[in-house]
Amino acid sequence: MRQIIKINKNWHFTGFDGVRTEVQLPHTWNALDGQDGGNDYKRGTCVYDVVVSAPEHKENERVVLQFHGVNASSEIILNGETVCTHDGGYSTFRKDVTDFLKENNELVVKVDNSVNDRVYPQKADFTFYGGIYRDVEFLIVNEAHFDLDYHGGSGIKITPEIKDGDKDAKIHVETWTNCSNGVVKVTIFEADGTVVASGTGNDVMLDVKNVHRWDGLEDPYLYTVKAVLCVGGEAVDEITSTCGVRSFRFSPEDGFHLNGRPYPLHGVSRHQDYKGIGNAISKAEHDRDMALIVELGANTIRLAHYQHDQYFYDLCDKVGMIVWAEIPYISEHLAHGDENTRSQMMELIVQNYNHPSIVTWGVSNEITISGASLKKQMLANHRVLNDLCHKMDPTRPTTLACYAMCLHWNPVAHITDLVGWNLYLGWYVPFLWLNDVWVKLWHFLYPKRCLCYSEYGAEGMPNLHSKKPKRGDNSEEYHRHYHEFMLEFFKRHPYMWAHYYWNMFDFAADARNQGGEPGMNHKGLMSFDRKIKKDAFYLYKAYWNKKDSFVYIAGRRYEKRSLAKQTITVYSNLPEVSLYHNGKLVATKKGQNVFKFDVMLESENHFEVKAGTYTDSCVIYKVDKEPKEYYLEKGDSSNWM
Repeated sequence: MRQIIKINKNWHFTGFDGVRTEVQLPHTWNALDGQDGGNDYKRGTCVYDVVVSAPEHKENERVVLQFHGVNASSEIILNGETVCTHDGGYSTFRKDVTDFLKENNELVVKVDNSVNDRVYPQKADFTFYGGIYRDVEFLIVNEAHFDLDYHGGSGIKITPEIKDGDKDAKIHVETWTNCSNGVVKVTIFEADGTVVASGTGNDVMLDVKNVHRWDGLEDPYLYTVKAVLCVGGEAVDEITSTCGVRSFRFSPEDGFHLNGRPYPLHGVSRHQDYKGIGNAISKAEHDRDMALIVELGANTIRLAHYQHDQYFYDLCDKVGMIVWAEIPYISEHLAHGDENTRSQMMELIVQNYNHPSIVTWGVSNEITISGASLKKQMLANHRVLNDLCHKMDPTRPTTLACYAMCLHWNPVAHITDLVGWNLYLGWYVPFLWLNDVWVKLWHFLYPKRCLCYSEYGAEGMPNLHSKKPKRGDNSEEYHRHYHEFMLEFFKRHPYMWAHYYWNMFDFAADARNQGGEPGMNHKGLMSFDRKIKKDAFYLYKAYWNKKDSFVYIAGRRYEKRSLAKQTITVYSNLPEVSLYHNGKLVATKKGQNVFKFDVMLESENHFEVKAGTYTDSCVIYKVDKEPKEYYLEKGDSSNWM
């Protein structure tokens, strides 16, 4: 009944130089200058325009213009008339343009990512790409249709209700329409198309017997809910949404529980950009990212620091990822930004409410970095946002991520239901053992308060190496050492409800200048272009991925070494590995995840490791002097601020 027509082709873009060029959407004007360092990428207003024919539609149909992501503020001009504006670069927004259409239409979109004090984000460790970086569409619907005007939502809200141990569930389905004389028919289908429940009304509670639960990575089972709007006995509009039935809770004693059992959360954060592309990515890039996160063995993702593409939330539902979803209320409280935080939060919840993968709404990130003079206003706004989340969605708790320099008793850390801490102890701050001290103190002071690590990490450059790795050298060896400590640290504190590594992939942060490659944050387990899996990737895979057996020799890019005595590190999720050096067995070791072998290098060293039927190999050379390219002239572990 509905028709969607993409209008991504044959656009023109006019940038800061006044030159008008042809582009295809999705598009960002910061794909290159937002990734090259210097904190000087172009921010301001640019213009997109296209001439598009009015889509064919009946007299009793409406044409809605639909944008899925324009960063950050936009003015939509159709045939010379401003039809709508929108502040917020990461959510869907729409406008019924039926009455503005002609046979041929000039559509102009003014896009602004300039510095201001009212639209978030304005200060953060990532590039704020400008552009129309997601799809633009015409949505054609009957004049009587499910509501499209409430914060970019679909007009349907699905709330599964089930307790731990229950076999049966209730699914509460609410719908909103733009007409008073319509009847809504709701049907719930199994994955194979079998009808399991149905009812009539805008607000129905349906029983599902012997429910098949959505159970994370093990069994991400989805029902389909279809709502049909009928007027005068005729079906005029239809919407569908997937639905997952699950129970979950957070415990300060033993972390996260899913469907009545402990389900320890270990995962990564993810930004939505690629090298040379920026954030104007396609489904192929989303699919690739998800496949890599699944290979790693993560079971949860913090989708930072803004609303991500609906396609990726759908992937999380289908794969079984547990999700922390948040808005870009970050780094500083803007003097005139309160209303924008609330509108972005409402859009996030309304547009993503039905996703079973989402278990918590993130209110803010590191908000105390700056803006101390506005502390009272900031705290008040957090309480408003927290209450807003609870009012809009009583089924999910709220959370936020605290800045590392906040003390345990900082009032920000005690507003939301849950709390996460961004702690880089052992990277920006000396001494890895401080992680244990910090968490033990928190758990002692607030034993009933659920705690997680929302961020932790260290820079790791796969081209930089060190025979004596140390904090700040950006080497792959210290990166590996840091993570070996952290993964054991988390095992020592099972009461934490999650830990999220920062970040799954290197990402653009134009203000940074680290590792000899400016414009990027290099903490990722993979390179920005997704071509290199750093050693630490395989370390995490050894700990987290219990399904795909493998063995991996770390340090292979540290190919030329000057010290004869070496420790060869092997990562594997198998219980026994054997290392061979130039064809001779060094040793066979039993253990878990990390295996270390002491060897003396010869001039040329062929290493092979075997674990059952799995093998890996590399070559290392003994040299008198290591290549100068392995080292920075001066290590830099400084932050982006």
